[in-house]
Amino acid sequence: MKRQLAAYAGTMIVMVGLDMLWLGVIAKPIYQSGIGHLMADQPNVPVAVLFYVVYGLGLVVFAVLPAGPAPSWAKTVGMAALFGFFAYATYDLTNLATLKQWPIGLSVMDVTWGTCISAAAAGGGKALMDWAAPS
Repeated sequence: MKRQLAAYAGTMIVMVGLDMLWLGVIAKPIYQSGIGHLMADQPNVPVAVLFYVVYGLGLVVFAVLPAGPAPSWAKTVGMAALFGFFAYATYDLTNLATLKQWPIGLSVMDVTWGTCISAAAAGGGKALMDWAAPS
């Protein structure tokens, strides 16, 4: 249980930290110019928290824990990148298919971000797991 909790904690710390920087500073003007007319004035915090809880759990279950002992960093990061790619592509391709004037460039950027943040977050989860509960 210690390994799982450490994996989840490390994943969440990296994911939430990077995403707050991304959404709050780096990409905010890009999202506002592309889909500002769809954005709420304030995010729905309980739903955002639910997203992070669920998504972080998905990364741990499908990428961090199955990777196994310490030498499998490439598998952890690779599987997490694929998880992020598929999850973010599902969201963005659905928006491209169903919403008028959804910017394709925004989707490309968002899927790329989802791939990268997922890999980084799982790396954080694996690092804390290996440190806290070595195999």
